[in-house]
Amino acid sequence: MSSAHMDIEAAAVAAIIEAGRFAASRGWVPATSGNFSVRIDGERIAVTKSGRDKGSLSPGDITAFSLKEPLPSGISAEAPLHAALYARQPGIGAIFHVHGPNAALISRLHAGRAAVRFQGWELQKAFAGVASHEAALEVPIFANDQDTKALAKRIDEALSEPAAVARAPGYLLAGHGLYAWGAAPADAERHLEAFDALFALELELMRMSR
Repeated sequence: MSSAHMDIEAAAVAAIIEAGRFAASRGWVPATSGNFSVRIDGERIAVTKSGRDKGSLSPGDITAFSLKEPLPSGISAEAPLHAALYARQPGIGAIFHVHGPNAALISRLHAGRAAVRFQGWELQKAFAGVASHEAALEVPIFANDQDTKALAKRIDEALSEPAAVARAPGYLLAGHGLYAWGAAPADAERHLEAFDALFALELELMRMSR
């Protein structure tokens, strides 16, 4: 491996460590939950190992692998969900999965609707490519499944279907949490923060409307 490639891989690992600390500071990854990944180059991905405290990650808690090879042992059980997104969307550079309370709550409350819709919130413009608060955006919700390979296939098939309403850069697993992504780690982190704030606003609006 060339020194330049090693530097790129080290930068990906550092970005995952920073993202884990950020998410932990917000209370989004309790009890070793969540998983984080960053694309190293076209086919190589760095991803957190299973059962690691995301607030105190070290380089040894992260594994690199190629999308063209079988998933290595010891990595997050949800790595197939990451791999499917990277394979389908070459523009994705980072995927962060958290178990924030707002995401878990709204995913259960809206599970019967199959999506959460945002419209009219200025903060929607925090998402890459969104230029107006008037735009309607949906966050798909999928039923959770312990068979993550089957789940990844089901989600991949659903996301490949044309959408009547533009999709935000993320999806929810009911009663579980949020997957958010972006072209770079900073984008994925910004999207995480925007999702959490928007979920909180939607939950409060629901409460006030009762």
